[in-house]
Amino acid sequence: MIIIKGATVCFTGHRVIPEKDYPEIQKRLEDEIIALIHQGARYFGAGGALGFDTMAALCVLKLRTEFPHIRLILVLPCREQAERWSERNKKIYGQILKQADKVVYTAERYYRGCMLKRNRYLVDNSAICVCYLTEDSGGTAYTAEYARQKGLQIINLARC
Repeated sequence: MIIIKGATVCFTGHRVIPEKDYPEIQKRLEDEIIALIHQGARYFGAGGALGFDTMAALCVLKLRTEFPHIRLILVLPCREQAERWSERNKKIYGQILKQADKVVYTAERYYRGCMLKRNRYLVDNSAICVCYLTEDSGGTAYTAEYARQKGLQIINLARC
């Protein structure tokens, strides 16, 4: 599969999304992905983490039935990412993994910094970054700032 950077969108967001905000964020996310598809986006990269990453991956998979040309690319920090997750979350992760069009591991095993490497890979191979960012620090804030520095268009669903 040849992936064109200009047609690629990456996602980054918090692992915890307030339950009361979940339906609204999910709707904004779906609307934004559809709009991006109509603008030519074809490849969607997600980091496979809990929270927003999972929401984004599931949304792309859902929309793939309506837009069969789109592709979900999972960019994962290491093979054992979900090792300590709950059984419920492992099951959802496994379903996403099976349905992804491509899986990239940025490291074989966990090491300090592997999440950062994953996030940079997502940004470095994308033209647009869709995020759910509500805090000024942490991994999501770092990734969104890195995307801004790299010249990506940034769409923050927390501020729509």
